Order: sequence, then C-alpha cells, then structure tokens
Amino acid sequence: MKPTLYFIFILIFCLSTVSCKKEKKIQQNFGKFVVDEGLPQNDTIKLLSKYPELKLYKKEKLESKTRTAYIIQTTVLFQTDKYKCNAVSKNDTLEILLNNNNGLYGNGVLIKVFDDHFFIKDIDPKTLHGEIKFMKTKPVYQKLVLDNNSFQKNDTVYGFIDYNTKVENFTKDFRGYFRALVK
Repeated sequence: MKPTLYFIFILIFCLSTVSCKKEKKIQQNFGKFVVDEGLPQNDTIKLLSKYPELKLYKKEKLESKTRTAYIIQTTVLFQTDKYKCNAVSKNDTLEILLNNNNGLYGNGVLIKVFDDHFFIKDIDPKTLHGEIKFMKTKPVYQKLVLDNNSFQKNDTVYGFIDYNTKVENFTKDFRGYFRALVK
C-alpha cells in the first residue's frame, strides 16, 4: 500500500509542477533616441521632396505628394526599398509607421516614441487584408535619430532608423531616413 501511495504522491507532484509553467513575459527593448536638429538638412531627406510618393497599389489614396521614406530592408530572402512613413500623435506617444502595405500584405515596423525613449514592433507580413499584426522578434541593435524630442499635431517629424533584429530563423536589417506630417 505504501509504494502505491508514494507513487501517486510523486505523480501528482510531477503533474502539478509541469502544469504550473509561468507564461513568458514579452520583453520590450526600450531605447533612448538621439536628437539631431540638423536632420532636415540631410541630403537624403532633401532628396525625398524631389520624388513623388510611392503608389503601392492602384486604388491607394496618397497622403503626401512627395516621398516620405527611403528605407532599405535586407533579409536573407530579399531586399526592398518601397516604404512609406505615417506619424500619429496619441496622447503623450508619437507612433511612426514605416511600412509597404500594398492592400494585400505589408511589412515594416511601428516605432512608439515617448519620454525620450522608443521601442520598435515588427509588422507581421502574414496578415489578412487591412489588418496590422505584430510578430515576436529579438532585437540585436536599434538606433533612432529624430530632429526634435517633442511633437505636436501638424509638425513634421524627420528621422533616421538603424535596426537589426532576429526574426524566426533569419536576420532583418532595416535602415534609412523618413519624414512625415504628424496627424
């Protein structure tokens, strides 16, 4: 009888230990951004105003007449430079969306800026039409440079991003300049 009780006790203990796994906390890598007031005078930023905004699909309504971003994303699979920038001010947070959504799928990043800090969320390209979802990544290196540390609606934000992250089993490099009118 005693061996049976010991066995049941050990079995219950093992099962309770296995079933009590703690959920992994999602770690967000906050960085401190750099302010460079001379960023609007950068040659690449100046060139953006000389080119028309990208039209990524036929029925797209363009929000800007001139190009808003020159970002190059490099992965093992491909390299692309067709990105656009949108910026929205929500309470004390500036959200900068750098993506290439063509109406069917999209790719890029969302940068949230607040209190001299930022964090980056990677957009999942495997989503349905019209939705934006994010995927888990492991940032290796991230740098954000903005022309100012506070933004109001109708201000123009100028920036530079240099971001390297591990996505599933490959590395993604995301680097370039952007500008947008804050909405």
